[in-house]
Amino acid sequence: QVQLVESGGGLVQPGGSLRLSCAASGFTFRSHGMSWYRQAPGKERELVAYISSAGGSTNYADSVKGRFTISRDNAKNTVYLQMNSLKPEDTAVYYCNAPRVNLWGQGTQVTVSS
Repeated sequence: QVQLVESGGGLVQPGGSLRLSCAASGFTFRSHGMSWYRQAPGKERELVAYISSAGGSTNYADSVKGRFTISRDNAKNTVYLQMNSLKPEDTAVYYCNAPRVNLWGQGTQVTVSS
């Protein structure tokens, strides 16, 4: 079955950390660049980070540079998003995406609040 399944979301205090995971199946994961998006209530979905197929190239939204790190493990068919120094404005549903095949996960909620 071709799918992406996110996990790792939750409630965290400002300044805290979370690591999101996205497990891929049903396609040749190692051949695909992968992205993380997020969508906050009442806002459009925005690109957070991208990683190339081999992991050698990454890109980040300006709002998360220096705080978030995208990585991947091609042996485990998994892409990660390490989120540090979280802010209330990071609150959103986070989605994993394989852009070449327009495949999306179901999303995982991240809430940053005291």
